[in-house]
Amino acid sequence: MAEIKLKQNDKVVYPTHGVGTVVGIEAQAIAGTEVKLVAVMFEKDKMTLRIPLIRAEQSGLRKLSSQSELDKVRSTLKGRAKTSRGMWSRRAKEYESKINSGNIVSLAEVVRDLHKNVDDPDRSYSERVIYENALNRLAGEFAAVENIDLIQATTKLVKTMKVTGSVAAAA
Repeated sequence: MAEIKLKQNDKVVYPTHGVGTVVGIEAQAIAGTEVKLVAVMFEKDKMTLRIPLIRAEQSGLRKLSSQSELDKVRSTLKGRAKTSRGMWSRRAKEYESKINSGNIVSLAEVVRDLHKNVDDPDRSYSERVIYENALNRLAGEFAAVENIDLIQATTKLVKTMKVTGSVAAAA
């Protein structure tokens, strides 16, 4: 498997933690074998994660999305929300799986689908937590790519969905 090309200060995305910064590539002896590790700092979690470089891509570590990928995300957010009638526990597992997949479009689908009930006072706590987690993860990548802060990115994403909601309501 080919190694992902990374250098210090590169912004990367790790599926279960979001956007981080490469703080270095280091060699470490593990079980008598020297292994190259990529160290990624997640500032918001105050955590550094070390991943074997040869398994970085396999573990889901990737560079930030391109503008064309962000355009796909915007069109996904503008799309019609899918409503599932199944049991919440199954849908919650599916949403968590999409959030932790590392795929930004899947993440956008979760945000879009759960945004429809955002103002519902009867919404369950777990649904609210999953929505906020997905929105924060998506906004984190948008903020890093567009070089804006997290609040601005979140506002842009929510506005994208609100414009869609008002257009759909008018139709």
